[in-house]
Amino acid sequence: MKPGILIISHGSRETAWVQLVDHAIAAAALSPRLSNVPIMSSFLEIVEGRLIQDGIDALEEQGVTDMFVVPLFLSSGSTHVDEIGQAFGFPWVSDLEGDLGTFRVSANVHYGVPIDDDPEIAELLAMNIAELSSEPEKEALLLIGHGSKEKVFHERWQEGLMKLGERLRVLGGYKRAEYAMLLPDQAAAKLAAMQAANPEEAVIVVPLFLSQGYFTNHVIPTRLAGLEYRYNGRAMLPHAAIERWLERQMYMGLQRLNN
Repeated sequence: MKPGILIISHGSRETAWVQLVDHAIAAAALSPRLSNVPIMSSFLEIVEGRLIQDGIDALEEQGVTDMFVVPLFLSSGSTHVDEIGQAFGFPWVSDLEGDLGTFRVSANVHYGVPIDDDPEIAELLAMNIAELSSEPEKEALLLIGHGSKEKVFHERWQEGLMKLGERLRVLGGYKRAEYAMLLPDQAAAKLAAMQAANPEEAVIVVPLFLSQGYFTNHVIPTRLAGLEYRYNGRAMLPHAAIERWLERQMYMGLQRLNN
């Protein structure tokens, strides 16, 4: 058996987005626990020459017989996580069919899990918003994620956002934590409802995105236009917590391949 690791993230037209992901993966791969293990980073779309099939082919060309796939996505509610699994031949989690077809792969494939409510990522988010907080016991959080309208996936997003919000509330000593999705469009209505119910509470908006870009810089501010809130648009990368999450996922994946 020769193990290998394939990390899959979404991809972006923004070069800086791709570079941040690449740097995080490269840093995680330096771990002594991963020495001599082939590691490839691939993207679901957009990044030509580095798509998922390209990564599979590159690992198999290096003789990999057992492949652990790490989905570098934020939520189990992402339809992309399921469509990637479908394309590797894993069971569907709903009746929604992806459009990736079937990958050409000879290796035995094992599939990991996305970030969801990982405790260390909650700590990362707490640090991201610390500068926005002055009296946490009088402040509320509004976590905003991409979300999904699709059955099953919507509920998975809800569960992850609720758990992550509670972790973050406890860490920072905030009064309350709420959440909203961009798909469906919930953010403005949720923020307005929070302010109507508790006008004395300042609201800190926490974006749940891997890297700063279109959603953090444009979509969220546009959706919340005209409402009062605190926001710095800070995303998860660059941060060592993502590197440590990746290293843990890869190491645990290797342990699974060896058992």
